[in-house]
Order: sequence, then structure tokens, then C-alpha cells
Amino acid sequence: MKTNRVVILGDGGWGTALAIVNERRGNDVLLWSAFPDYAKVLKEKRENIKFLPGVPLSSKIRISADLKEAILFGDIILLAIPSQFLRNILHKLKELPFQKKIFVSVAKGIEKKTCLRPSEIIQTILGGETPVVVLSGPSHAEEVARGFPTLVVVASKNEKDATYVQQAIKDTYFRVYVQYDMIGAEMGGALKNVIAIAAGVCDGLKYGDNTKAGLISRGLLEMARLGIRMGASPNTFYGLSGLGDLVATCFSPYGRNLRVGYELGEGKKINEILSKMEMVAEGVDTAWSVQELNRRVHLELPVMGEVYKILFEHKAPRQAVEDLLNRDVHQELKQY
Repeated sequence: MKTNRVVILGDGGWGTALAIVNERRGNDVLLWSAFPDYAKVLKEKRENIKFLPGVPLSSKIRISADLKEAILFGDIILLAIPSQFLRNILHKLKELPFQKKIFVSVAKGIEKKTCLRPSEIIQTILGGETPVVVLSGPSHAEEVARGFPTLVVVASKNEKDATYVQQAIKDTYFRVYVQYDMIGAEMGGALKNVIAIAAGVCDGLKYGDNTKAGLISRGLLEMARLGIRMGASPNTFYGLSGLGDLVATCFSPYGRNLRVGYELGEGKKINEILSKMEMVAEGVDTAWSVQELNRRVHLELPVMGEVYKILFEHKAPRQAVEDLLNRDVHQELKQY
């Protein structure tokens, strides 16, 4: 099996889990942290005590806070950086010899000011010819790092790039599929976080499984509706980066966006919730981006619209649910 040189930019839980997967697979791995002090902690403890506690880091995984060292080290660059911070890191990276590298975006969000997907941000800054692959699917870091069987998908417009990344990072417990709908893979990964906030609201309000299942079903339709308008294939939303990721995020105790929604449903305010979180809940800013996108395309996105109102207009969660239920009834699948 070929050994690859893989860099993971970002020391969060997901970035750390990907470092563990790649080392287990037999790749040479470097994990980069934006914070020199925390890079020292990672080196000394051999454990990501803040974002992935309880999982040891192999001594074979190199750890660095030097971005130039990281870029020179790797042939495959995994960008495990939240969408809202990606642009800043890429501007720094642009000054380095990044050519001939393949970039793999694993972020699941939409940039707030521009409404760009991560792959679009990458190619806007590094150039349209930069090879970009998207990795998405139901993949909680806590389970991936512990070797629980996980199925994900890599998507690229370039079949050769997607297949190369697939072969480079897959192993027995990390099964990687290939597809070519980058838009759908990114939109599915981002939009499911908004629906997960809504699912969490239902949990916080102590509604039952019927409510949550209905909301997830309608939420999936909204994800597909907006994704298709952005250029995605409908089928993508019924695969790993759509339905698969949505189910995992809406039911897992590890779900950050689900937790945000739960606390909103309990009556807490969003600023209070976010101030206590170490990790980023991408669905919050993505809800804003969805609202902005929908001002341009004018689609029927009632669930995501109510999430926006709860987050940014301080609407009462129970009122939001009641308003959804009191909408005019119509055919179930009248349109994407």
C-alpha cells in the first residue's frame, strides 16, 4: 500500500481524528495547529485534551504550528478549518509553495459574508486551477478516532483527484466512496447543520420522536431544494453527504449544532450558548448564509427560515414550531 504525505491543517476534533486515521492507514502525517502554545500541549500530552479527550495520539504524528513547514511536508492538504476562518488561513498559505498539492476541504459550512462554499473560497484565493476535493458524510470525530466503522464520500469535478484521495486516506474502518457532485456534497454537509439546530430545538422543547422525524424529513427536502437551485444533483441529498450526515447530526450526542438547538429550546439565548462552547457550531452562521442565499433565489425554506428567526431575530422556539405547524397544508412532495 502506497504511503502518502498528508497534512491536516486544524487541530480541532475532526482534524485530530483525520490525523489518527491517516497514521493508522500508514501515511506520514503532520497535524498543524494555528496556536503555538497548544501545539506544545499536543506534543507533550499526546492527546487533544480540549477537542478530543481520551484518544491517544501516536508518536508518529508530527505536530507543528509552522504553516510553511506543514505545506512543504505534505502532498495532500486536509483543510480541517471552520468555514468562517478558512479565508484567513488561505491568504497566509498563498504566500507559500502550495502548487502541485491536492487540497481536501472537510469543513461543513457556508461563508457568512460571501455565501461561498469552502471549495469556492479555496479556488478564489489559490486560483481556479487548484485541485480541490470535498470530504463529507456522517463522521463524528469521537467515533472516527476510536476506529468505529465510518462511511464517507469524497467529491471532485476531477475524477482522477477524487480517486487519488480516496485511495490515499481509506482504510478498513474508514470507507471512502467517490462522486463528482461537489456542490451537493458541500451543500448537504452545510445545510444539515441548520436542520440539526431545528432538531435540537424540538428536543429542548421535549417534543417526541414523531416531531423530530417529521422535521428531519421536511428539512431534507429543503436541503435538496436549495442545493438543486445552486446546481447540485438531487440524488446527492439521499446519500452519505445528505441523508447520512443529517441523521447522524440530528441524533448523536456529539452533535454541536444539535446541542445549540437543544439549549435554545430550553430557553437559553444564542450568545450565552456560544460563549460556553470551545468548538464551532457551523450551523449558526450557515443559517444566516442560507437566509441571504434565499433572498436571491426565493425558495420555500420554512424550517431553515424559522431557525434563522430563532438565532438572529430572537423568536421564541415554541412559537417558531407553532408557526411551522400552522402553515397552509399542501401535497407532500409538490416540488423540490
